[in-house]
Amino acid sequence: MTQLLRINSSSRLEGSHSAAVADVFEAEYRQRNPGCRVITRNVADGSIPFIAQDTIEGFYAPQDTLSDDLKAATALSDALIAEIQGSDTLLLAVPIYNFSIPAALKAWIDQIMRIGHTFSMDETGFKGLVRARRAVIVCAYGAEGYLQEEPFAAANFLEPYLKFLFAFLGIETVEFVHVQGTATAAPEAFAERLDDARAQARKAA
Repeated sequence: MTQLLRINSSSRLEGSHSAAVADVFEAEYRQRNPGCRVITRNVADGSIPFIAQDTIEGFYAPQDTLSDDLKAATALSDALIAEIQGSDTLLLAVPIYNFSIPAALKAWIDQIMRIGHTFSMDETGFKGLVRARRAVIVCAYGAEGYLQEEPFAAANFLEPYLKFLFAFLGIETVEFVHVQGTATAAPEAFAERLDDARAQARKAA
């Protein structure tokens, strides 16, 4: 069965533009993949804590000798990684916060970036172990000019980071859908941009 893993990271649990465009992708994906399974994680709801010392210890301890405490400390990471490894496509809805990703999304990333599970390392270097082949990332920008060769592109640390991250984990295709000016564009201009982003999302699905 085809599986889509969707990660919502906006602190706006209502009225999120990144989530609205991701909704369009998900609807089209469901239509193209009848019977698919969709798992949704709203990471901004506080369900993904920042990693703690015992979590890190559990990540690097021999997995066949983990104490009950360390097993408990890594249980969430195990569950999140299982969701990724069981998925064909990842869909992320990501607003830019202060030129980068939301802290809630970073908390999720820190739980799933795990040696021996989502990447490996030996004398030849790193190798991604994630089995999902594709990530589609819907990015929402409050201002304008963040895209490549635009005036504010140097301040966009969101897309380069996520592109590198998912490629590092072994995901072959990383695609972006953009909507800019969510807080600054005139209503008519923004409505047009939102329509363009929805069209991109449908095509990407």
